[in-house]
Amino acid sequence: MGRARPGERGPPSPGPAAPPAPPTHRARALALLGALLAAAAAAAAARAYARHTEAQAAARQESALKALGTEGLFLFSSLDTDRDMYISPEEFRPISEKLTGSTPTASYEEEELPPDPSEETLTIEARFQPLLPESMTKSKDGFLGVSRLALSGLRNWMTAASPSATFAARHFRPFLPPRGQVELGEPWWIIPSELSVFTGYLSNNRFYPPPPKGKEVIIHQLLSMFHPRPFVKTRFAPQGAVACLTAISDFYYTVMFRIHAEFQLSEPPDFPFWFSPGQFTGHIILSKDATHVRDFRLFVPNHRSLNVDMEWLYGASESSNMEVDIGYIPQMELEATGPSIPSVILDEDGNMIDSRLPSGEPLQFVFEEIKWQQELSWEEAARRLEVAMYPFKKVTYLPFTEAFDQAKAKNKLVHSILLWGALDDQSC
Repeated sequence: MGRARPGERGPPSPGPAAPPAPPTHRARALALLGALLAAAAAAAAARAYARHTEAQAAARQESALKALGTEGLFLFSSLDTDRDMYISPEEFRPISEKLTGSTPTASYEEEELPPDPSEETLTIEARFQPLLPESMTKSKDGFLGVSRLALSGLRNWMTAASPSATFAARHFRPFLPPRGQVELGEPWWIIPSELSVFTGYLSNNRFYPPPPKGKEVIIHQLLSMFHPRPFVKTRFAPQGAVACLTAISDFYYTVMFRIHAEFQLSEPPDFPFWFSPGQFTGHIILSKDATHVRDFRLFVPNHRSLNVDMEWLYGASESSNMEVDIGYIPQMELEATGPSIPSVILDEDGNMIDSRLPSGEPLQFVFEEIKWQQELSWEEAARRLEVAMYPFKKVTYLPFTEAFDQAKAKNKLVHSILLWGALDDQSC
């Protein structure tokens, strides 16, 4: 290229590079289409995998049905708690313990703690009167195909499994309020409910409760005094245990609680039979550090004419072979025989003292009188726990005759509800 002549302009010098042109609408549309196609392919692959998994499960179930038969598959399913069509060693444990006659070996957190010779213990007694057969309205012998075999677990349950048991005071620590929650009548959950009216319910086809964990342990141990197969969490909502403070002093709390739990009265080869009390309620008076328990009582309320729900299977199908009835149990109660006392008595020098006098009589402990600074009535505490379990109880429900007086005074209509059982406990 030659030089420019005088008076002529040379070629322009190269300037900075121009920015890239923005993507066109077409390019953006192609990118979006590609992303949608990729998402659709991933969703299709996920659906295909799910169908493949379901087909495998169906094939395993069909194979098991051919090998075991309907009743055998029913028993297998009751042990297969995770529904993976395999019985793991943990799932087989209840059958193994039953065949060998061994007792369950628990690895609960509380039991792993080494015993403290100076800690206090208390004795709890169980009082049990069996369900009154005449209170069952539907399940008379021969009625609706009900047989004595179907009710055998109920008929054979005549006494408490453990009339008496001893516990360390520290085992009741789960009844203490959460840190920072010292408001009278403010409910908290000892065992939260994992179900609601929207999440359905747990399978009826089970015989053995899952191992309790954490705060479930003490409640499981207490309920085991009645029957060896308590389920700390019921099949239906609301589950769990709720509590609130009813009295506070410098060193003690009074805690009221409400527990929804149930029992499985049958074992293989019989079909499951569920026994669901309307509720367990009660109170505990314990020191704020749970080293001393002054009083404890747990019971099924018996002021209503029906207080237990019973459901049982009479065939391998959960949906079509279920029978249900309601009945009345006069007494189902646990109570401490007295305050907790030291297991070992030491003098000022740390030497052990004989717990009996020279006459042979046991030493008598004198307990200080508790001076309560704040108190809440039993009725109000029970109402608040009831609302925690059943939020619809925020609305005031009245007896039949009182409702009309209120309706007339307020010029409102009456909404009447007629039930076989009680709407605000587990017996309905």
